[in-house]
Amino acid sequence: MSTRDAKIDTRIIHAGRAPEDHHGTVNPPAYRASTVIAPTVRELNERGKKRFDHVVTYGRHGTPTTFALEDAVAEIEGGTHCVSVGSGLAAVTATLTALLSAGDHLLMVDSVYGPTRAFCDHTLARMGIETTYYDPAAGAGISALMRPETKVVFTESPGSHTFEVQDVPAIAEVAHGGGAVVVMDNTWGILTFQPFTKGVDVSVQAATKYIVGHSDAMLGTITCADKDLFLRIRTSVALFGFAAGSEEAWLGLRGLRTLPIRLRQHFDAGLRIAQWLQTRPEVAAVLHPALPDHPGHALWARDFTGGCGLFGVALKPVSEAAVEAMLDGYDLFALGYSWGGFESLVVPTHVSRTATDWPHQGPLVRYHIGLEDPSDLIADLERGFDRLGSPA
Repeated sequence: MSTRDAKIDTRIIHAGRAPEDHHGTVNPPAYRASTVIAPTVRELNERGKKRFDHVVTYGRHGTPTTFALEDAVAEIEGGTHCVSVGSGLAAVTATLTALLSAGDHLLMVDSVYGPTRAFCDHTLARMGIETTYYDPAAGAGISALMRPETKVVFTESPGSHTFEVQDVPAIAEVAHGGGAVVVMDNTWGILTFQPFTKGVDVSVQAATKYIVGHSDAMLGTITCADKDLFLRIRTSVALFGFAAGSEEAWLGLRGLRTLPIRLRQHFDAGLRIAQWLQTRPEVAAVLHPALPDHPGHALWARDFTGGCGLFGVALKPVSEAAVEAMLDGYDLFALGYSWGGFESLVVPTHVSRTATDWPHQGPLVRYHIGLEDPSDLIADLERGFDRLGSPA
């Protein structure tokens, strides 16, 4: 049977692999290349015409290593075309600059990743592109915000700090009715949310996170299911000089092969810990879509087949010193940005909103549950709550 008809655990092992093209090696090697020589002028020119068709022309336009990663990501995201770039933020910015021009209007979800918000407020504004932030819970209600000049509706579900789940199919129906392209940051939903079956036109991934999976490479991907739309974005990527290095792409391929197993462990352990956190008197709310009392749980259950290890905790009001004492003393949870690696992480986070009010008064903390034993992580959290109650 075709691997396209196989289960995801099987497809992810075989996607992007062609051992016959690499002397029978199981893994595509890391091709380190800038200059690529041609035997004749005719061949040089012919290759240049096909630089976006997985033809090796120059290192910045891709190598067999980056092509293998792009083929694999396109398959597991359910798309047809993918380009890799140097980071998740580069994937976002390359997509937005490809699809927007001066005078255009962007609808951006209010729970979006902070650097994406900063790009809209500073770079896009300077380019004459207006951004309107909308309520993550708006669903089809974004129709009230659509304008003739609205060209992109951007979604991020769940939000990577506050974890609201969006009704992406309803948003997509409205956006497409108004002639807009739907872009989604699908990093949280890798493997468990199939964007192109829900109306998304462009899916971006911070592959730095779960695809790489080992906290040792920066990588982003942009996937489409429409060739013409992909070529618009691919051309912009080339003109800006964005490129993923072959070493990083190789690390992404390495991580990809074990992604389903790791993701299940992250999710199962994260849900167990989230349920334990709900029992703590210090906690006002656990922001995890898989919990039945989460406001977006019904949408998550409808649209997702699982999740990952990232969620938030809203504490009851407490001093900043107490929160610092809790976080500084962890043994297993390291203080550090990003997520998706094998290690558990924690950061204090601050909510930035312009379209909606944040309902919680206490501090917000974001946890990434790694691959450690959950009972050890719970013990570390318990000691942290002891410090929260009596900061030094």
